[in-house]
Amino acid sequence: MRIGVLAAQGAFAEHIAILNKLEVEAPPVRLPSELKGVDGLIIPGGESTSISQLMLAYDLASKIRNLAKNGLPIFGTCAGMILLAKEILDSKVEPLGLMDIVVRRNAFGRQVDSFETELAIPVLGEKPFPGVFIRAPIIKQANSNVEILARLNNSTIVAARQGKLLAAAFHPELTSDLRFHKHFLNIVTEGSKFGL
Repeated sequence: MRIGVLAAQGAFAEHIAILNKLEVEAPPVRLPSELKGVDGLIIPGGESTSISQLMLAYDLASKIRNLAKNGLPIFGTCAGMILLAKEILDSKVEPLGLMDIVVRRNAFGRQVDSFETELAIPVLGEKPFPGVFIRAPIIKQANSNVEILARLNNSTIVAARQGKLLAAAFHPELTSDLRFHKHFLNIVTEGSKFGL
């Protein structure tokens, strides 16, 4: 299995390290040609504006959209979730428009307002998952075809799935808990190969 990790900017090295721990080949993706032969793609946390601009500059956005429409599984964390959304509130960032969700960037404030909390995520089992929120977004709205995977205590949506698309407002790659990445790999193996 090969899971590409978008390496334009942000926490891509941490995702690659976790995938390597899970004995999965994880090539960094910076150019459209590097998407060839991947079975899934991770869009990491980072600065959504920078990642979006780099995707457009290197013609990655249209390629990723086309692959997603043809069934390529994609996992977006933090900025990656923002980019998967159909709509971003109060932002000029151009999303990929793949998931039927509306997100708000920096929903909890500045870097100093970052926090960690335990999340109940039933698809990962009974044990709480460590949610690391750094200048994190939230999902303000989700269509009925979107499965809500996790909420904060105040009911704010922080993780969701739509078909083969997975999104988390937090950073599972900054924890030692591998369950969220394993869940994505299970989504990938549900489908067939996506060799291009």
